[in-house]
Amino acid sequence: MIDTNHFLKGFKSIKGVRSPAIALGASFLAIGALLKNLGFSIQESIFSTFLTYALPGSLVMAESMLIGASLINIFIAVWLVNARLYPMTVALMPLLMHENQPRWKYYLSCHFIAVSSWLIMKDNYEDIEKENRLDFWIGIGTATWSVAIFSTIIGYVVSDFLNKDMIIGLAIINPVYFICMMISAMKTIQISLSIILGTILGPAFYFFSPEWCILFGGFFAGTIAFFIGEKNDK
Repeated sequence: MIDTNHFLKGFKSIKGVRSPAIALGASFLAIGALLKNLGFSIQESIFSTFLTYALPGSLVMAESMLIGASLINIFIAVWLVNARLYPMTVALMPLLMHENQPRWKYYLSCHFIAVSSWLIMKDNYEDIEKENRLDFWIGIGTATWSVAIFSTIIGYVVSDFLNKDMIIGLAIINPVYFICMMISAMKTIQISLSIILGTILGPAFYFFSPEWCILFGGFFAGTIAFFIGEKNDK
């Protein structure tokens, strides 16, 4: 069973002005408004957030459905977009694993992998005993997931009061927040270089390949930062 005390402690950890849940809520408010404008019903909009729980994944799903893509193509597209969460999973799971925790909890907790919940966990895991971290993490995930679903509903309801510019502004709050968090995390040469080079190479690659500029910029920035960091450590 899930330890109630640590679950509630994780659930309450989304409070505070530094919480990414604020930016998450703003972005999914925009998603709710966008989905309504695209012709989705409120049930479809809620179900989208319920299953995908990711801003880029929801956008790709909506756009793919609008152009008449098949279900398998939509699945592959959303899967590829959400593959960006794999490195976070690899970094997080060793912090959560404990021999006393049943396997079903790990399967359940996988759904809660998102940048917002990951940031909260990384800020708090050292204060939680390892045996209880998985319950704490499930509490965080449930809270941020609930914020996303609730914000989608609110965005859908108030969409008539939001114009295009307001929706775009709300949607980019989350990425801006993550950029600020990455800047605050610039404590090693690898992280500093990857952020600085990514900021430069992303726009630079846009002139060669607008569709792939973010992927190329991130790949080359991260690779260069990794090898320079490894060389300096030695």
